[in-house]
Amino acid sequence: MEKYIVTFPGLGLEFNINRVAFSIGELNVYWYGLLIATGLLLAVAWCFHHAVEFGIDSDRLLDVVCIGTIMAIVCARIYYVVMSPYAYDSIWEMFDIRQGGIAIYGAIIGAFVFGGLACVWRKIPVLPTFDLVSIGFLIGQCLGRWGNFVNQEAFGYNTNLPWGMYSEKTRQYLESSVVTLPTGMTVDPTMPVHPTFLYESLWCLAGFVMLALYFKKRKFDGDITLRYAIWYGLGRFWIEGLRTDSLLLVPSLNLRASQLFAAVTVVIALVLEWYFTRKHKGQQHMVQLVIESETLKLLKKTGGSVAVIDTLPPSASRKEFLSATEKYNVKVREMLKESKTKTNE
Repeated sequence: MEKYIVTFPGLGLEFNINRVAFSIGELNVYWYGLLIATGLLLAVAWCFHHAVEFGIDSDRLLDVVCIGTIMAIVCARIYYVVMSPYAYDSIWEMFDIRQGGIAIYGAIIGAFVFGGLACVWRKIPVLPTFDLVSIGFLIGQCLGRWGNFVNQEAFGYNTNLPWGMYSEKTRQYLESSVVTLPTGMTVDPTMPVHPTFLYESLWCLAGFVMLALYFKKRKFDGDITLRYAIWYGLGRFWIEGLRTDSLLLVPSLNLRASQLFAAVTVVIALVLEWYFTRKHKGQQHMVQLVIESETLKLLKKTGGSVAVIDTLPPSASRKEFLSATEKYNVKVREMLKESKTKTNE
């Protein structure tokens, strides 16, 4: 089913949805993929714009983003296939994401694990990079969730709230055998359901605004990452409990795989946030300025080392970071050239 009508009866709204954005010959390009790609591009643009304020070289960050993105998609699909209640007819069907079917927690795990390894390889600071991309994640998640709306998936139980959603796609799904419901719970396929995609999109938008306003006040490397884990985990635990397409680990308790993962993540992040906030209490957090790619090449060529490290507080403006970083790298390059000249003498 590529086209259907989506209604919000309580609001008097009706939308004609076509899952296909456009076609190139016989190849259909779906809104689902376009929305995820657009969210990714906006997230990357934000990260590249603010990279210098986290002490990160944007040239080397590009490699990290490419590796992290590819592995995020791979891990998102693996997580979905492993946790999915569906049966796949072939291994090729397992790889086919055109019909949807990627799990955000799988993407997050893949991005952090392989992105972190890429940071070590490209010699950029791991925790500041995690802080930077955590805010970018929320941009991508906010927009990407609208792909679920176009596909009419990731919705919840019946609701009488004004924004309850109904479509032929939701009816067909709720009448199928793959619906996951807690013990004693029933749904009426002909009634509106919770648009949980919208709840998560708005939750991520709110999280992005809060972290974007806070990152200049961060107290230690990893602070933003932990706050992201807490905020997203809290929202995901609540929203996942409304959905009808999750893996139920304990049906009698209505406990789902993503809820368990979210709960564990929130508890660990809260403990770490409390510990490191106390540890750094009264200390001024400083951001080490970027060693740019050109400077790094000279370091390798001369076999020298950075004898001077310059820093700025995170509260400094982007303009101040750009100016200070440029002066710092000029100073380092001059020191390396002088050192090489003295060695040759």
